[in-house]
Amino acid sequence: MDLKIDYELNHSTSHLLALAIKTLFPDVKLGIGPVYDDGFYYDFDLQRSISNADFPKIEKLMKKLVSKNLKIIETDGTNIDFKQQIYKQKLKNELEKKGEKISYYSIVSGNNNILFEDLCAGKHLKFLSKIQNFKLLKVSGAYWKGDSKNKQLTRIYGTSWKSKEELEKFLTILQERQERDHRKIGNKLKLFTFSPYFGPGFPVWLENGMKIHNKIRQKILQFDRKYGFKEVLTPHFGHKQLYEISGHLSHYREDIFPVLHVENEELIPRPMTCPHHIILFSQNLFSYKNLPYRISEQSRLYRYEKSGALSGLERVRAMDLTEGHIFVSKRQIFTEIQHLFKMITEVLDFFNIKIFYISFSKRDPENKEKFFEDDKMWNQAESDLKQFLDKNRVEYIEKIGEAAFYGPKIDFQIKTALNKEVTISTLQLDFLLPTKFGIYFINEYNKKETPILIHRGLIGTYERFVAILLEQTKGNLPFWLSPKQVIVIPIGEKHNDFAQKVHKIIFDLGFYSEVDLRSERISRKIRDANLQKINYQIIIGDAEIEKEEITYRKFASPALYKTSLASFIDLLRNDEKNV
Repeated sequence: MDLKIDYELNHSTSHLLALAIKTLFPDVKLGIGPVYDDGFYYDFDLQRSISNADFPKIEKLMKKLVSKNLKIIETDGTNIDFKQQIYKQKLKNELEKKGEKISYYSIVSGNNNILFEDLCAGKHLKFLSKIQNFKLLKVSGAYWKGDSKNKQLTRIYGTSWKSKEELEKFLTILQERQERDHRKIGNKLKLFTFSPYFGPGFPVWLENGMKIHNKIRQKILQFDRKYGFKEVLTPHFGHKQLYEISGHLSHYREDIFPVLHVENEELIPRPMTCPHHIILFSQNLFSYKNLPYRISEQSRLYRYEKSGALSGLERVRAMDLTEGHIFVSKRQIFTEIQHLFKMITEVLDFFNIKIFYISFSKRDPENKEKFFEDDKMWNQAESDLKQFLDKNRVEYIEKIGEAAFYGPKIDFQIKTALNKEVTISTLQLDFLLPTKFGIYFINEYNKKETPILIHRGLIGTYERFVAILLEQTKGNLPFWLSPKQVIVIPIGEKHNDFAQKVHKIIFDLGFYSEVDLRSERISRKIRDANLQKINYQIIIGDAEIEKEEITYRKFASPALYKTSLASFIDLLRNDEKNV
């Protein structure tokens, strides 16, 4: 059974929830109540706190209301007290300012007595009696309009389905997702942490997390080398003027940390690396024979994410990004995009990341604020990318208004294990920034020519990428990527020396090996090794010492195998290569 949210059913259930909350708490101020991928939510400004413990009472009232033959009809808004419903008034003002249509819908009784009226765009069920299989899921805080400067409202999430079977299946899926939550897995495996002393959104990679981080980095650098990239390292700060010239400061001001004044300098923790790489290009005299010129960096970036948007490793304020910038001539655009498209596809395939779809992100010609105004430039860049996609028969979804301010892009979208849509890789075609910085190369006619810049995002940030891998695998990482590959477990104290000898041999060969010398029962040691998701457990007892062999088991397997240490090491080497 393929589960897909029914929009009208869930939208109507959000209105039913709002009616129930208003019945229980008449002074409530109502926010918004949209549908999202897993169901619906509604934001409330309440005088008291609500927790999951309140859900049975709220659900009981919702079911009672459903039994009263209620309908949703379009009305005129006269039953909304806009003096009290300040958020509805704000929404109304915004719509009037934009010149957009304003509509109202009410839940009414059988004799058309209005029980609840809401400012809403529409698309509801006509009869609420169809709302039979719903569940309130969780409660959280949410700033009005997502802005931490505004008041934090109470957001109640729920889900609604046509049948009991669909609801139960969906709740099972939600339980599965909770087990895949990277924050829960990261805490259990001691991969990363946060501290108020470092500030919210600034993650700390712990020892085990750094092992994963570095293994991914090694692999990324191998791919970079294979595809002709030269690695550089640029400063974590840039002068304010650098981002003024590029245009990032004016377009992304809200996402950039404030200027740091040092002596007579105005420095900014860098939010992106492309201006830095352009400066590097400008410091050399390039010929057309040197192009394409490909440089990459594992860039530490800083972006001011609102505190309400921070979430584990998914949304952070300090991040490491696998960036690449390629300087090409106009004649090389097609072949270089093809080269980079192949690279991204190969990298995602290596990590078993399935592409959900590819989007072709274009500008909105009407939006003069977001996008640099140069029709000729945009038409050329969009035409070049479209030509590549069409000639290579790449299926894509066109998205108007999703381009970068300097150019169109091809985005690789994935669906995470937690059902979130994420842009993981990107190729952006940029005619603008090279012109802004006045960089050039000498073409075959011995003339100065402005290069085209291609921005390549390979796997996004390490933080989000590790979160995706943890959720995809439930933390059961493949051997080559695992931070804990082998643990040697002596049955008793008399077996410690031999266990340490085995551990040292494996550790010295470069594998992540540990030895458990705790005075615990063997069953406890094995249980703890399973909780840590260690790939191999080696058991050392009398028989192993006597025969100078080992007994081992794989993670999550009860089967035991006896072999020589040399044969076991060959097994590890094969696992390391099998990526």
